[in-house]
Amino acid sequence: MALDLIEAPSPNFDTRRAPPDAIVLHYTGMETGEAALARLRDTDARVSAHYMVEEDGRVFRLVPEARRAWHAGRGTWQGETDLNAASIGIEIVNPGHEFGYREFPAVQVEAVIALLDDIRGRWTIPDARIIAHSDLAPDRKQDPGERFPWKTLAQASHGLWFEPAPERIAALTGLLQHGDQGLGVVVLRSGLHRLGYGLAPGGDYDAETETTVRAFQRHWRPSRVDGTADGETRARLVGLLQLSQVETVTGML
Repeated sequence: MALDLIEAPSPNFDTRRAPPDAIVLHYTGMETGEAALARLRDTDARVSAHYMVEEDGRVFRLVPEARRAWHAGRGTWQGETDLNAASIGIEIVNPGHEFGYREFPAVQVEAVIALLDDIRGRWTIPDARIIAHSDLAPDRKQDPGERFPWKTLAQASHGLWFEPAPERIAALTGLLQHGDQGLGVVVLRSGLHRLGYGLAPGGDYDAETETTVRAFQRHWRPSRVDGTADGETRARLVGLLQLSQVETVTGML
């Protein structure tokens, strides 16, 4: 798909401290794309993104990639606490959970993929750093949510995805859930932390752990978003950690 950018400059940006090495995907969470575009360009709103992708595939460029847009807010990924400074932000038009969350049209997803092709042709951005807004801020964000086709993006070589074999799932018996303690929780929390979440290692399956598991599921196990770590959730986490490690080693060669 050819990328046809529409210039729609936003005044809401400032200076970067380093080249971007991450991409954060959002949904707009407003009733229309027109309303979202207006807000992203409103000086009083003090919010922006580098790009916005409409449901019909139109791509608006709001902030130059060399500048720091204001899209991520408070959060953490792989130890980075200023994701605005480290990332390129893409807003994807969808009313979101508040206004009638719906599937993302194929033409819109194709436009996102074309945009990612374009961006990654200029910057070094690992697959493990193409993330959801909800990944960096599990306690306050849900976007772009469980309906977003992360698998399709990964098949187009953007982002991590892993589907475990049935025997791998079967090997991880039982559930880990709120209130649990012990070694299984230690391993789970450590794995989520290693992948990039701000959750610190520990042995209690507390409210923060449950929230983080729910964010993980929205991205990597979308058929079950309940904050309970069943065998498939844990098997997917293990597989993603292995892929992330391979990517890290390959990048060093």
